[in-house]
Amino acid sequence: MSREVFAAVDCGTNSTRLLVESASGEVVAREMRITRLGQGVDASGALHPDAVQRTLDVLRAYRAIMDTFGVSRGRLAATSAARDASNGPNFLRQASEVTGLEAEILSGQEEGECSFAGAMVGLDPAQGDDLVLDIGGGSTEIVLQRDGRISAYSMQIGCVRVTERTLLSDPPAPGELAVARAMIANALDGAVVAVPELDSLRPNSRLVGLAGTVATLAMIDQGLERYDRDRVHHYWLTQERVAHWCEVLASMPRSERSKLPGMVEGREDVIAGGVLVLDACLDRLNLEGCMTSESDILDGLVASLRS
Repeated sequence: MSREVFAAVDCGTNSTRLLVESASGEVVAREMRITRLGQGVDASGALHPDAVQRTLDVLRAYRAIMDTFGVSRGRLAATSAARDASNGPNFLRQASEVTGLEAEILSGQEEGECSFAGAMVGLDPAQGDDLVLDIGGGSTEIVLQRDGRISAYSMQIGCVRVTERTLLSDPPAPGELAVARAMIANALDGAVVAVPELDSLRPNSRLVGLAGTVATLAMIDQGLERYDRDRVHHYWLTQERVAHWCEVLASMPRSERSKLPGMVEGREDVIAGGVLVLDACLDRLNLEGCMTSESDILDGLVASLRS
């Protein structure tokens, strides 16, 4: 039997995450740190030195964890922030040096496909269409599978990008929220043009929501004081609850959001932007809600190492 240990690292716009799995598929480590690699990228077009340093510090810690478990093969993927930044290639070089893994920038299509593969772990196919929505910091990937064919589209909206571009007041002013909603609606229009099936979903279609916005909302909706994967994974968020929290979070100053049971520290300033994206997607696609999933792009990356 193979004794290989696999690892995947995701350098996202808002968080840097690690997954380590044994040869048998047992998860031996799953870590997340909010590093905000995409700090200011939307405005400056470059990764901020402080953001790069925060992320490299976490990557060093992740390398130590990988060494503890004897990782033999791994993938390190960077997504929206590094894609968009002029100094993204330099960051990849530094990340490779720190981790010993060959760092790569995933295209929006690749990111969507990996996210879909991870989200489907342990799920039977839906009766209708299977959809995955991965709300990141800088981009949001929407993926549809119909009759075995996968279509993915990357929208340039995410919790950090929407917040930095439109939600400038604390709490956001009504005009800022209107601009944010228009920005998101325009991105969704582009998604429907790229994947026309989104406008004609089959009955009993299912949307699976990924990443920190959705997981945090599932915790807030349940009032969880501490993270409990079993209670977050595959939790059902109805459209009504999403709309409720969208209104509540957008009306709260950040200091009040941070006190909510279930709020993840470091996410209180961008959660409203992320929930606006989720709410708009459910409304645009006429869906009754979404299933949260804690299996995501990391699981898809590890699966690719096994194939």
